[in-house]
Amino acid sequence: MVAVVVLIPVLVTLALWAFAWPAARTAPHDLPLGVAGPATATAQMEQRLEAREGAFEIHRYADERAARDAIEDRTVYGAVVATEQGPKLLTASAASPVVAQLLQQAVTQQAGGAQVQTVDVVPAPADDPRGAALTSSVLPMALAGIGAGAVVTLLGLRGWRAAGALVGAAALVGAVAAAMADTWLGVLTGNWWAEAGTLGLSTLAVSAGIAGLAALFGTPGIGLGGFIMMLLGNPFSGAGSAPEMLPEPVGVIGQWLPPGAGASLLRSVSFFDGAAAAGPALTLTWWAALGLGAVLLGGALQRRKAPVEPTAEREPARVG
Repeated sequence: MVAVVVLIPVLVTLALWAFAWPAARTAPHDLPLGVAGPATATAQMEQRLEAREGAFEIHRYADERAARDAIEDRTVYGAVVATEQGPKLLTASAASPVVAQLLQQAVTQQAGGAQVQTVDVVPAPADDPRGAALTSSVLPMALAGIGAGAVVTLLGLRGWRAAGALVGAAALVGAVAAAMADTWLGVLTGNWWAEAGTLGLSTLAVSAGIAGLAALFGTPGIGLGGFIMMLLGNPFSGAGSAPEMLPEPVGVIGQWLPPGAGASLLRSVSFFDGAAAAGPALTLTWWAALGLGAVLLGGALQRRKAPVEPTAEREPARVG
């Protein structure tokens, strides 16, 4: 009874810290932002942006075309272009509607409140202009992975049978999720197979991690994996804004975990033709590979520990 009374408040405190603290400290931290145009025209603009110490990481480009390419490659979230008519802002609401709005407010403030021409280089889908659907997909994918890993463990599947079940469940989840988000809702606009693969890989990274921890540490591994994926991976993912909008080092940690890496990879394949997809794809692959490896290792260790039944001695039969 004492354990329950003490444990529940501790879990609630951890949950509030994990979810509420990053949300309360949301602000740009070295947010990649481009500045394009002649050095003489952009010098004052750069000084004003750099005055917000630690807020922006300035990238310099020769002209608007180069800045657009950097946005489409996901090198920067937006760019300020110096023109004869005044500053021109390039954004990418598909990368983060929150960041796009933040940049518009910051550049307008730097321009003294004057109207700033804004061009959305990579707009969010018309059916999901605020990116709510993609943000909402992080939790269901994490829950699907946790559920698959727990069910495989509790049903007693081991070794290759467990690995096959995890891969099959993840593939089915990816196909169903892509059918709903792309085909039905229209909130994802990239290659259907790439989206299904991303959603499936995200689920497999979580489920394999859960099952792998359970295979090595027993049933408590499910709780440990759930804590990592749910109480850390979900709020640290930055899916609702951007990893650079979270307090340090939360944004970096979130991209090392499957929910954050999955959200970043899904944005890349859905809206940016796969730009900057290598990093998050590698993170998810490592989680899936290590998790499945732990599942196979745990199964092999259990087989070696299984007691060998002695062979019953046969008595010779009497003849006659």
